Amino acid sequence: MMNIVPIFHRPDLARRLTDQILVAGVGSAAGSGVFLAAPRRTGKSTFLREDLRPMLEAQGVVVVYADLWANPTADPGLVISNAIRAALAGHEGVMLRLARNVGMGKLSVGSMSFDLDRIGLGKDISLTDALVALSDETGQMIVLVIDEAQHVMTTDAGIAALFALKAARDELNSSLHHGLRIVCTGSNRDKLAMLRNSKDQAFFGAPLVNFPLLGRDYIDWFCHEVMLPFSLDPAQVWPLFIETGYRPELLGSAADQFRFEFEMDEATIPQKFADEVRRLTEELNEVQRGVIHSLTPIQSAVLRVMAAADQHYAPFEAATLEKYRKALQLSGQPPEEVKVDVPGVQQALIALQDKKLIWRAARGVYAVEEKNIIDLLRADGLLDGLL
Repeated sequence: MMNIVPIFHRPDLARRLTDQILVAGVGSAAGSGVFLAAPRRTGKSTFLREDLRPMLEAQGVVVVYADLWANPTADPGLVISNAIRAALAGHEGVMLRLARNVGMGKLSVGSMSFDLDRIGLGKDISLTDALVALSDETGQMIVLVIDEAQHVMTTDAGIAALFALKAARDELNSSLHHGLRIVCTGSNRDKLAMLRNSKDQAFFGAPLVNFPLLGRDYIDWFCHEVMLPFSLDPAQVWPLFIETGYRPELLGSAADQFRFEFEMDEATIPQKFADEVRRLTEELNEVQRGVIHSLTPIQSAVLRVMAAADQHYAPFEAATLEKYRKALQLSGQPPEEVKVDVPGVQQALIALQDKKLIWRAARGVYAVEEKNIIDLLRADGLLDGLL
């Protein structure tokens, strides 16, 4: 009996990305890292686990995978350190080598008592030393994949991990070792760009590309594999998929509503399925709208101004404070009730973070959490007069 959920594989894309990641040509910045951006819930993480990782491993590469979204409350610096420790734990030779580095020279495999907590940021053994030992012992290149990498910027330890990885990359990519490639993915292109846009960032100049969204071949596969008591026409499902923002889970949720409908009129199936997909899409949007419309006037003004400013948002500048006042007036606040000051804006920013509408880097840079929020604000006319 089949009990494994079918997975849509993208071997051609995995092969192309693997070639670009592993082979750094003359003048290429790929050795500095590769950054892949795609909206959340569009199949990116599934591809990393099910296609890219196996393809890299088939090329004789040690893959270390750190998912910063799996536990958003965990410090991203610790998540990365733990991923590296987990990779080390399976190699006794590496463990012995690291143990000797901290003075445990007489340690033998049979009496292994080396504490992995001694590896990491500010520990006895640096991430560079750990990765060098792993690469030299295995004789293989290491590829570190960091999913939802923008979260490293939310804590000081996360930022420290980036610079530790830069040091490891520079050492491992020298002629003395076997190489280190770092692949960072994220659901927000602007946030990812912060990791490589300025000279004081660890991965300055690394290529940032849009991760290809699922295409028509996915819809052909979905319609064939969905196992409903009736058939779906890929030509009709494809435009629906575009409407969902290329999010597979919405098609799957719509299909679930019809799995036990054994007596449906074949003629009504296309319209009913389309209606259900659109209902679920709108339901998802309405949940977000509900959060937006529950904001206080100053919280709403701060969110709208941030969305309109995009990458040029400076929360406490005089010009930005004036834009908050304008946003409040546009929303119908009487001029005599429009009061904007820095403490009030600070409180609004904290509230917007708590509601998962905005994101804050450890260095005080703010951004809207997801592009979908900006799209909803624009569609509802809440950015009119602010752009």
